Amino acid sequence: MSLPAGKLPPKLLERLLAGVAQRDPRVLLGPTLGEDAALIDLGDRVLVAKADPVTFATDRIGWYAVNVNANDVACMGVRPAWFLATVLLPQGAPEALAEEVFSQIEAACEALDVTLVGGHTEVTYGLERPIVAGAMLAEGAADRIVRSSGARPGDHLLLTKGIAIEGTALLAREAPEELRRRGVAEEALARARALLDRPGISVVREALLACDTAPVHAMHDPTEGGLATALHELAAASGLAAEVQESAVSVLPETAEVCRALSLRPLGLLASGSLLIAIAEEDCERVRDALSQAEIPSSCLGLLTEGTKGVIINDRGERREIPHFQRDELARFLESLGTTSAGV
Repeated sequence: MSLPAGKLPPKLLERLLAGVAQRDPRVLLGPTLGEDAALIDLGDRVLVAKADPVTFATDRIGWYAVNVNANDVACMGVRPAWFLATVLLPQGAPEALAEEVFSQIEAACEALDVTLVGGHTEVTYGLERPIVAGAMLAEGAADRIVRSSGARPGDHLLLTKGIAIEGTALLAREAPEELRRRGVAEEALARARALLDRPGISVVREALLACDTAPVHAMHDPTEGGLATALHELAAASGLAAEVQESAVSVLPETAEVCRALSLRPLGLLASGSLLIAIAEEDCERVRDALSQAEIPSSCLGLLTEGTKGVIINDRGERREIPHFQRDELARFLESLGTTSAGV
């Protein structure tokens, strides 16, 4: 069976990961569905390691690579520290492209107080666009580490900002003509494109702030497959189910307009920029107050419960299962236009 662009299907990935041997007892957390990074015991400290490529978003690819890797490390409760980048450029690329990618990587590292420590660069065959494969490292005390599997029954689920910041911005950047053709005004397109920087796709600040404010049980940043996939992944990692109030899911106005025009579902649209936080009920408002003081909006989506099937509850009390998205809505739409994309 041929595979579509995007993440590997969960069942296939689970089968592949089941065959990975754990040869080193210092590996506290290896490759696992739903977890954002690996954990390695260094004695008095824990090394947090993450690798993630960016294969789209060509105009901001270096900036993206730093931020998406930093997000996953921050979701483990520690501050990103060291970055490595493998930069692959298509044959015939101008020197200016290499300079621009490096400039973006360095600017993003500076903004997050991260140090670029190495990597690899080359011009290679068979590429239509540049690819940047990043690896982010950090260290922290063992009692500071947060895992997706740490959520508990009764935990409240907070969502920062809203959905889907990244997917909306990329659609406005990659398919503006199609959006114009379907009636989206130029001013709305400009607002959608600007979401990359305001509020932005980084969740480092809110992740660390939440951990500094109260004991956080679990965090996860919604990426490919949107909020729906992130809810399934976070809940499954802890052997729980999510119960979400539909009215509490904050869909950005730009996202609503773009999705309406393209007949896409916001719950399954690439959602970097928002953060899921699982926290005890008694700590919920304290964390929301701290986020509010930092001008980071948040909403309480619902809670984690015993069970295996997550549900969404509408204003009339009707319950339906949280949808499963085999592919991100962004990749599905761009492929329908004949654009090859593996997402970011």
